Amino acid sequence: MDIELKQAELIDHFVKQSSALEEAAPLANLIAEATSHPSLFAFSEILSVPNLSKLDGTQYSSSLDLLRLFAHGTLSDYKSSAARLPILLADQVRKLKQLTVLTLAEANKVLPYDQLKLELDISNVRELEDFLINECMYAGIVRGKLDQLRRCFEVQFAAGRDLRPKQLNNMIHTLGNWLSTSDDLLHTIQEKIKWADAMSEANKKHRKQIEDKVEDSKKSMKASYDLQGHDGVYSQSGGMMYFDEDRVPPKRRR
Repeated sequence: MDIELKQAELIDHFVKQSSALEEAAPLANLIAEATSHPSLFAFSEILSVPNLSKLDGTQYSSSLDLLRLFAHGTLSDYKSSAARLPILLADQVRKLKQLTVLTLAEANKVLPYDQLKLELDISNVRELEDFLINECMYAGIVRGKLDQLRRCFEVQFAAGRDLRPKQLNNMIHTLGNWLSTSDDLLHTIQEKIKWADAMSEANKKHRKQIEDKVEDSKKSMKASYDLQGHDGVYSQSGGMMYFDEDRVPPKRRR
């Protein structure tokens, strides 16, 4: 199944489940299930379900913080806040490492092994490459090339993560700039089209003028040729035409 379609179905499932729950404990368990699911990598829609606000101020409020972390954070972020967050299950640790790779791939398309080992808390290259192949590329969230010579991972594709609030504003600003640039480009193209149409019309008129002159010249030359061809006919002033009998060759006597 296509990864986007699978994501959409899972998100819909967890949104419906969280919307139907009223008690804090079941909601916390649902968050643990969602953040452990091997095929779910987007959490902002679940995070926006109103029922989850019931966790604030309860003993399960840290579960809501954990869900926020899975939506926008990395493994390093978890380590820096681990004291106030739930202890991660093995599936959650793997999921957070996968999300960390996606975050790194957003900023750079060439990820050094040393950086990846540090961010993913992996001690050796073999373990790192196994993780990238088995847990990232086979999962369909990234595509790329493992370069053992240069000791880096070259990212060709990476699935997008949930947008942070600041990222949304930056994206709106970027799209606004793109729209303005596109409008300017469209205006320039339209002006070029108008200029090309005007030049085409001018060329048509010029060609018509040349063709008319050529046709007039042909008619003038034809008239002159026809006039010169009547040797026995000539005219004098006044428009009278005379036939010169002396020009007619005499008849031979038999």
